[in-house]
Order: sequence, then C-alpha cells, then structure tokens
Amino acid sequence: MNPERDTIAALATPAGQGGLAILRLSGPRAFPIATEVFRGPSGPPRTQIFGRIVREDGSLIDEVLLTRFTGPKSFTGEDTVEITCHGGRLVSRAILDRLLHAGARAAQGGEFTQRAFLNGKLDLTQAEAVMDVISAQTDLALRCAQRQLQGHLGERVEHLRQALIAVLAHLEAWIDFPEEDIDPETGEQLNARILPVLSGLEQLRATARQGRILREGVATVICGSPNVGKSSLLNLLLGFERAIVSEIAGTTRDTLEEVLDLEGIPLRLIDTAGLRDSADLVELQGMARTGKSLEEAELVLEVCDGHLPPRPSAVEVPPGALHLRILNKMDLGLDPGWNQAPDILPLSCLTGEGLAHLKATVVARLTSDHAGSPDAWNLAVNARHLQAINKARDHLRDALDQLAASSPPELAAVDLRSALHQLAEIVGRTDIEEILDVVFSRFCIGK
Repeated sequence: MNPERDTIAALATPAGQGGLAILRLSGPRAFPIATEVFRGPSGPPRTQIFGRIVREDGSLIDEVLLTRFTGPKSFTGEDTVEITCHGGRLVSRAILDRLLHAGARAAQGGEFTQRAFLNGKLDLTQAEAVMDVISAQTDLALRCAQRQLQGHLGERVEHLRQALIAVLAHLEAWIDFPEEDIDPETGEQLNARILPVLSGLEQLRATARQGRILREGVATVICGSPNVGKSSLLNLLLGFERAIVSEIAGTTRDTLEEVLDLEGIPLRLIDTAGLRDSADLVELQGMARTGKSLEEAELVLEVCDGHLPPRPSAVEVPPGALHLRILNKMDLGLDPGWNQAPDILPLSCLTGEGLAHLKATVVARLTSDHAGSPDAWNLAVNARHLQAINKARDHLRDALDQLAASSPPELAAVDLRSALHQLAEIVGRTDIEEILDVVFSRFCIGK
C-alpha cells in the first residue's frame, strides 16, 4: 500500500431510494477516518460491526454496519472500509460528506478498480471485466465477463507472452553474448516457436466480434411495408405487448427499441415505421428514422405479408448486414408467388407458428463463423485488446519475413520485442526486466 496515496470514498450502490446503501473507503487513512466517524465496538477484520455514524458534534447520522478489510487482503489491496447504511439520497450523502470532511477524497470514476490494478490485485483484462459484469445484458454475457474477471483471458495472453519472451531471450542472448557459445537456432526452429504464438493470437482475434455482440448487442431492425406485422413481430419476440398493433396502416410513427435475450445473444430490436409513399409529414419523419436505423443495422428482419403476392422491396440493406425475409400471416395461407422466393421464413404472429424456426435461424446466422453455438463463447476480447492483438500479429509476421529472408537477427528481434510490448499492453505489464531475468537465469551469462 502506498502511504502517500489519498484515501478515497464513494457511494458504491446507485444513488436514490432503496432499502440499503453501501459506501466504500480505501487508502492509508481508511481505518483512522472510520474510527473518527464511527461509534461502536471493535472487532476483527472482515466482520460486520453494528454501530452509529455521527457528526462532529456527536449527533446521529445513521445506524450502520461497518466492515474493515486489512490490506492487501481487500479488493483494492489497501486498507478498506465498507459502510452499509439505510438507503436514500439524504442519509447516504450525509455519511459521504462526513467521510470527506474527516479527510477522505471523493473517488473518481473507476478509481477503486484502478487501485486494485495498481496494487497487483487484477490485471488490465480483469479490471475491464468488472464493468462488463456490471453492464451484462444476458446470462451468456455475464458468464463471459466472469471468466475474464477470473483471469482466463489474462492467462491466455500471459501464456503467449511467456512463449514469446523465451524466443526473444534466446535470440537476444545469441546476438549480445556470442562468446557464451549459445546455440543460435536456425530460422526454421525459430519459426516453429513463433508460429504457435501467432496461432494463439488469431484464436483470440476471432473472438472480437462475439465480444462486441455480447457487450453492445446486435442492432436488429424490423422493417417493411405498413401493416405487415412489424409491431406484432416485436411483441411476439419480446413476449409482451410493447408496441401498439392496429389494422390502420401507419400506426407506428417512430422507432421503438427493446433488448431481447436470444440464447444469450442480446438483440437490440428496433421496430420502425412502415415504408410507403406518403404526404403525411409525421409519417415521413418516421420513415426517415427507419432509413437511419437501417444504415446502422447489423441484422435486418424484413417483414412481408405472405398472404399477398410479392412486391418489390423498398428496404435498403447495408453492406455486411444479415438479411432475413419473414413472411407473416401464414395462418391465412401463403400466396403461391412466394414459392420460388429464396431464404424466406414463414411465420404467423397471430398463432406463433414459425417463431422457433425464426429464432433458431437468427442464432445460426449470427454464430455461423464461431464454434457451433453461443455456449462456446467463453472468451471475448474488446476493441482495445483487438487493436493490440492486430499490432502484435503484424510484428510477428514481419519477424517471420525477416527470418525467411535470412536478414540480420537484430531486425527480427526488434519485431519480436514490439509484439511483446503489445501483449504486455493487453494485461498492463512491462516486459524488459522479465526478458533480462530469463536471459541471465537460463543462459548463465557472466559466470
């Protein structure tokens, strides 16, 4: 614990009215500040103690439960105090003000987790996972975030890092200390040690799309002509009446958005205004918003009236988006004109027939480039990880090219060191001293 670091305090639960609220205090003066504001018996660490938080004049603010965590056995690695009080803006604010007046500083956003990282309690991937756990929208997203919080992603990166450190240590030892009779290894041998690292990076890189899906959801636009059942489809997928359904064309004038948990994949469903020729200014604005939603769509569910003959589609699907055509009203019978149409999904929003097949098709299309099903999504890198992985991959490829061209080994070493730096950035570690440690311990240089 850094004795010069400020002691910070903050409300750990959402502001507002509730049954209970929790405040956190962390830093070198956490225990003295708690002693100053708390009146109650003493007790061992990690034990809740009933007592009172009092003002400077001794008057009561609230009756609370106080728990002390002695560093480094705490979330932040510092001396930490948690205070559980009655929920409500006024009482929690009064306690926080008391802590600040006693010498604590208001914590900045994410500062408790930042201190956990700085004190070696978490690596960067775990620190990032804290927010992923909090913001998870589905069980699958939560499970993936928890695996990252437990260190699984960091362990994968660390394994690749250690393999690369060994290669670089050997290569640099041969370059810098030729008198030690170190086997230089051939280019083919070095290739054989670098290629598994490159393969591991590609495996992590392949999880980037699923990571974005789990964190942000799939922008799914329900669109089509008026009165084909777009709002009915939204309600059917959600399982409750979210949108107004009417036989009057043009009922939906604005976009409606809800999140659907589809086998662990969050779909951001967007119900849109029907596309048609209209002179109604409000309806025109709704259709303009439909066009805007389509521009950002990743999955387009185009609803058609399967009971009527096919008509030219007015839907403009953006490049790269998945597009499914849903023929609603199959309970009335499908028009023969649809028999030759490819990739159609018959559905009845009235009876629910075809819904299971629609859901299965959506899941299959979204997971077609992954390992079978969402259940296989155990790790998911984020945009920061992906950027570092891409740079590391490029440096490793450059190193392989240098070795293949029989270039001076110093050039390959530069690329290997750059790749190692990118991997270190993912978990928030430095690598220079570790390389030196490996060199001196494995090759007995300077004996």
